[in-house]
Amino acid sequence: MRLLCFLLFACVFSPLTRCEEKRIPEEKLLVVTVATKETDGFRRFLRSAKHFNYTVKVLGRGETWKGGDYMGPPGGGQKVRLLKEALEEMKKKDKIILFIDSYDVVFASGPKELLKKFQQARHKVVFSSESLIWPDRHLEDKHPHVREGNRFLGSGGFIGYVPNIKEMVADWTGEDSDSDQLFFTKTYIDSAKRKSINITLDSKCRLFQNLHGALDEVVLKFEDGRVRARNLLYDTLPVMIHGNGPTKLQINYLGNYIPNTWTFETGCTVCHEDLRPLTALKESEYPLVVIGIFIQQPTPFVTVFFERLLKLQYPKNRLKLFISNQETHHERQVSSFLQDHGKLYQDVKSIGPEKELDGTESRNLGFDMCRKDKDCDYFFSVDVEVVLKNEDTLKVLVEQNLPVVAPMITRAGRLWSNFWGALSADGYYSRSEDYVDIVQGRRVGVWNVPYVSSVYLVEAGLLRTELTDFNLFNSHILDPDMAFCHNIRSKGIFMYVTNMHTFGRILSTENYKMGHLHNDLWQIFENPVDWQERYIHENYTLIMKNQMVETPCPDVYWFPIFSDVACDHLVEEMEHFGKWSGGGNTDTRIQGGYENVPTIDIHMNQINFEKEWHKFLLEFIAPITEKMFPGYYTKCATPLNFVVRYKPDEQPLLEPHHDASTFTINIALNSKGIDYQVNEEERGANRSYRT
Repeated sequence: MRLLCFLLFACVFSPLTRCEEKRIPEEKLLVVTVATKETDGFRRFLRSAKHFNYTVKVLGRGETWKGGDYMGPPGGGQKVRLLKEALEEMKKKDKIILFIDSYDVVFASGPKELLKKFQQARHKVVFSSESLIWPDRHLEDKHPHVREGNRFLGSGGFIGYVPNIKEMVADWTGEDSDSDQLFFTKTYIDSAKRKSINITLDSKCRLFQNLHGALDEVVLKFEDGRVRARNLLYDTLPVMIHGNGPTKLQINYLGNYIPNTWTFETGCTVCHEDLRPLTALKESEYPLVVIGIFIQQPTPFVTVFFERLLKLQYPKNRLKLFISNQETHHERQVSSFLQDHGKLYQDVKSIGPEKELDGTESRNLGFDMCRKDKDCDYFFSVDVEVVLKNEDTLKVLVEQNLPVVAPMITRAGRLWSNFWGALSADGYYSRSEDYVDIVQGRRVGVWNVPYVSSVYLVEAGLLRTELTDFNLFNSHILDPDMAFCHNIRSKGIFMYVTNMHTFGRILSTENYKMGHLHNDLWQIFENPVDWQERYIHENYTLIMKNQMVETPCPDVYWFPIFSDVACDHLVEEMEHFGKWSGGGNTDTRIQGGYENVPTIDIHMNQINFEKEWHKFLLEFIAPITEKMFPGYYTKCATPLNFVVRYKPDEQPLLEPHHDASTFTINIALNSKGIDYQVNEEERGANRSYRT
């Protein structure tokens, strides 16, 4: 009793550090992992270890992996063999080993916290824990019960003193293909060995977080410029996150943020690392890129696509083109582009609709063109419905120096994009927690994602090593793009999407009809942004600033509205239709059948353009009308819309006159300054059109 009182007295009055167990120095810790090749996951692991200044020893470099994979039967014995061999060289008894997988692991905190939590466990070896038993369910009853937390051992990570780990692996005599999980499990459930080695489980995931069976328990925690994974079930902050089993996509998602890869305070902290700058290179030194262009369906604004392709800021002599056009309707645009500009490129290969290739075959051929070309450094795949507004897109992607990277593009006014943030259980689209923020630009960075499409850059070395299979896009159940991404994921290759820049958008092709000469004119509803860029005058927006409006006489306002292309297309569309009225007073197309001031014209409804024209008036004419005439509001409910054809010797009744119109909108489709009153030298040669 006296002794007890003395001890209590000593603890009260002695410095606190004397009552606590002495902290383990960080230099006593060595991280040991097995990596027979440097995968994207391994490089991510090393980056996270470097972030926290862990010392890492890598075993098995250059060896052939014989330990199976997570999709196959149990394996991993090769890891135990390599560890056992490495331990023979370690003599210090106070050395602490953290043995951890690397391809699917990231560190969330540093050695100080790790060692503190290990010390608090009060055991010599601590294994990660799981809620699911694997690989032998028959051993479930033999596992010790725990008061709270996971009950089953996970072999993907453990920490302990060298002598104890040596004792634990001393009995290993298995093959490389045998199960390390089963070996360690049998050691753990053997009460004598468990006690002798002094093993316990990290049941509440204070050190290790295995994601398999725990996806609903783990969330990201953002606080004070740091990002951690938090286990909601046990309210813990694990030091390591392990995407074991079929949770590779989840660790990829978490790895976009941990450790401090992206925070709300700093944004992306690694997006400017390991870049491949092009600015210092001569044009002749630029990587050679094969651009694959795929036209699989009728698509609007194909001519504009090729105009933008021509404007890409990348040396044309370092580009080769592979064009697969499977749509007869677009043969004219492809031929025109190649005839005018094909010689600018180092090489061009074009496959037309006569080959009758489907999307799978054409994409396989395009990738194989790069694979077989020893000079090819990258394959840039672009679907024709992609609108690349950023002329530096290809440069930006090459400089990212990533295996597969896509520029983020979206559909105007919608959350649709060319990437998926997550996959459903059956491999289709699922919305990730950060998807909307990435699409809307509230989170900016370079993101590891499970699926990209429409436009992306692939490093050619992958096609000659990991992706040698010609049939990359083949699948009996998946679309070609989904099959391609599945094949990439199965190889452990990371796909990225970047929204560090604004790149462009993707067209809607859902209601593209081909019954006209210039079908793009009818796209004002489906693709309004592209329609405006193509057909509305570049100075239109200046009108609202009173910089482009002229007043030739009272209550008459003159301003630019259509681009030259719009004027040409409307004229050509009407000439193509060809059914001009006779210009007489009798006109069965209008109510009453009598035209007071007859013209030679074609009505908009004759070419099924009435709805589109009304939309144009509402969007582009009504705002100006309301500005010029304050207090006036219009629904643009015009009774008659038509295009008039003028010739110098036709329609004398259209000389200055009065008619019954309250107001009219006249749009000159001819060149500025040319009207129906033409110069003598132009008489008989020109036609003039108005709407």
